[in-house]
Amino acid sequence: MADGSVQGHTDERFAAVRETFAANLAGGTDLGASFCATLDGETVVDLWGGFADAGRTRAWERDTIVNVYSTTKTMTFLTALLIADRGELDFDAPVARYWPEFAAGGKAQIKVSHLMAHSAGLSGWRERVTTEDLYDWDKVTGLLAAQTPLWPPGTAPGYHAITQGYLVGEVIRRITGKSLGTVFREEIAEPLGADFHIGLPAAHDARVAELIAPPKGQAAGDGQQTAIQKASFNNPVIDVSATATRAWRGAEIPAAGGTGNARAVAEIHAILANGGVAKGKRFLSEAGCRKALELQIEGPDLVLGSPARFGLGFGLGGGVVPLPNPADSMFWGGYGGSLVIIDMKAHTTLAYVMNRMAGTTTGDMRAFGLAMGMWEALGIL
Repeated sequence: MADGSVQGHTDERFAAVRETFAANLAGGTDLGASFCATLDGETVVDLWGGFADAGRTRAWERDTIVNVYSTTKTMTFLTALLIADRGELDFDAPVARYWPEFAAGGKAQIKVSHLMAHSAGLSGWRERVTTEDLYDWDKVTGLLAAQTPLWPPGTAPGYHAITQGYLVGEVIRRITGKSLGTVFREEIAEPLGADFHIGLPAAHDARVAELIAPPKGQAAGDGQQTAIQKASFNNPVIDVSATATRAWRGAEIPAAGGTGNARAVAEIHAILANGGVAKGKRFLSEAGCRKALELQIEGPDLVLGSPARFGLGFGLGGGVVPLPNPADSMFWGGYGGSLVIIDMKAHTTLAYVMNRMAGTTTGDMRAFGLAMGMWEALGIL
């Protein structure tokens, strides 16, 4: 509808979630957004509303999609888990087994698990990189293969905000002969009919919502920084306006460039919440799903400046993020506020994406407010 009102479906027991979603839009906390939840593989909440642009000329429609920044990483993790579950990828193996050039710069002992868990010491490039370089896969992966780590690998987490997707993606490319975006599309998105893209075809541009940058002084990388943080956040500087370009949308940037909506995010991760099965199709074994919960590293994050607990990619419950079933839950979010939470015990996924960005890298209270409404209704809060 052209008025930006709340649309979609909510099972009766989750009516309070719809009320919260509507209040966020009515009060201006959100401009345009979507929220989706699955329970036991069924979609029980699927909401959208508001506006897709700052001028409020385009309603946020059922098929509106938006750049979700680092929520894209969860699709990269899932793709890697899929390849590993087939026996083609060993997370404990040195990266150089699959990508021989990576051994340069003293990196012969870095494991694939270090790439997944943000502990490889490669959270940024040592050489100056431009936004345009991010569209050149061979250049940016070649630079990462050649450089020395920014800190001793495996000793501490340090959020690999942009580099992680290239690192994991290149390992997958060496194994499969296909880009990560291609493997994800062919093996996960298309079989599920999920509207999420790592490398968006131009035909979809008209459906993409406009991201509204965080207020000045609240953006990622603002404020005093260590040398590691400068390399991670400012090389290149994150510029929200780049997401409106065809070059950004079309490139495969598997840590930050994905485009989709909450329905796609929630229904894709139902694979992990339900023992490897979604929409009647088996994608992974249950053991392959639970592997994501194996703690790889925890402690103060050298880039985010806050405590972190990482499994094989995902952030894990039990740390500073309050999740109801911490031993069986994982999450990650994107710059500005998008978020997905996967609970293997409750067999739920919760996903939120929006276009009005907050100055946060891993979700904010808009998403958690909606999640708490779900948990209260489920009796697991």
